[in-house]
Amino acid sequence: MGEATILVIEDDSAVRRGVVDALEFAGYRTLEAGDGDSGMELALQGTYGLLLLDLVLPGRDGFSILEELKRRRAGQPVIILSARGEENDRVRGLELGADDYVMKPFSVRELLARVEAVLRRTCERVAPEEKRAVPGGEVDFSDGRVSFQDGAEESLSEREAELLRYLLEAKGRVVSRDEILRHVWGLDPARTETRTLDMHIMHLRSKLRDKAQEFLVTVRGKGWKVLS
Repeated sequence: MGEATILVIEDDSAVRRGVVDALEFAGYRTLEAGDGDSGMELALQGTYGLLLLDLVLPGRDGFSILEELKRRRAGQPVIILSARGEENDRVRGLELGADDYVMKPFSVRELLARVEAVLRRTCERVAPEEKRAVPGGEVDFSDGRVSFQDGAEESLSEREAELLRYLLEAKGRVVSRDEILRHVWGLDPARTETRTLDMHIMHLRSKLRDKAQEFLVTVRGKGWKVLS
């Protein structure tokens, strides 16, 4: 299960170096932070597949990072790494959305097994539906086509289809520009200046007959969402 990028937020430099080295030796790419403030910034803005998160950090603690991730990057896989073994901490971490909780000290073999298990579960989550209802018709993602009840059809580009699917899978949640650039375009928002997203939104609205923005809604200053 190599090739995924893993973010490690851990203040103990020796532990962090050991984890990063083990991950890179196993074929993963890594990002790292040694405190809660820089860790929060990377967690929210970085492009990665899994977060390994210590709970006790200078600045923001791991719980506050996890809470903010749940709010702004719903579904982000997280494994907590902590010496805090109290049941309440474990339960709180899992309730806040962590996928696993690994107690320190841990072996490299155990850590890599947990990482692979979480990444595998993420990849094996239920596949999205190929056909979804839209106002006045249906979109078929298998061939990138919108069919309307009056018999008319519109073809979607691959990126338009990916964008629409991502917004539909958010189930009414407001999705930010940064999130879309990370997960649909695969770009780092901090290093990207582009209006292509706005153009794709405009094209989608036209093809969905939604010029009044009653389905694909702009939430000013926050992003976009679709209304069911």
